[in-house]
Amino acid sequence: MLVQEHGWNKIFKSDDTFNKLFPTGIERKAIKHWSRLEIAKSAAEFLAAQNNVHVLDIGSGVGKFCLAAAHHKPNAVFYGVEQRKYLVDYAIDCGNKLELYNVSFIHGNFTQLDLGQFDHFYFFNSFYENLDGTDKIDNTIEHSVSLYNYYNRYLYKQLEQRRTGTRIATFHSLEEEIPPCYYVVKTEFDGLLKFWVKA
Repeated sequence: MLVQEHGWNKIFKSDDTFNKLFPTGIERKAIKHWSRLEIAKSAAEFLAAQNNVHVLDIGSGVGKFCLAAAHHKPNAVFYGVEQRKYLVDYAIDCGNKLELYNVSFIHGNFTQLDLGQFDHFYFFNSFYENLDGTDKIDNTIEHSVSLYNYYNRYLYKQLEQRRTGTRIATFHSLEEEIPPCYYVVKTEFDGLLKFWVKA
């Protein structure tokens, strides 16, 4: 109904309008936990500078980045991996409503994936909620400092193995997951959004 009332383009011009695609409880979490549309659009431009690339969002939540990126870059394919099944279900449902066919969502932990099947990556500090005193999306999954450290080390090692030219867009990252073989080519939004390329 919301898509029919507003049309696709209007849905993607306002965070408030877009967030209304989700139930009220999810909508309230959007400000803290999911990328703003302007962030998603800018990151998508960088990550999908070429056609037919496959981009993975690590910790995709309700899929807001992937959905917005898929809308703006129809010649690329965007994937989101998320541990919470109910968020994956919302993301899939939203993608169907928006008739976006270049986006897919995976229920699972990113450590279970072969990251070699993806060309580039988006990372909105999805490990951060494992730290003490941080705002959690919910308590349906385990949180701990040891998990935070494990995920960072795992991603760091995986990114080291990616091919030269691999791109990463990070937003609000502490950068502990980024190996020194990547260098920053551009920053936006007061340095909170960083674009990296592997040398």
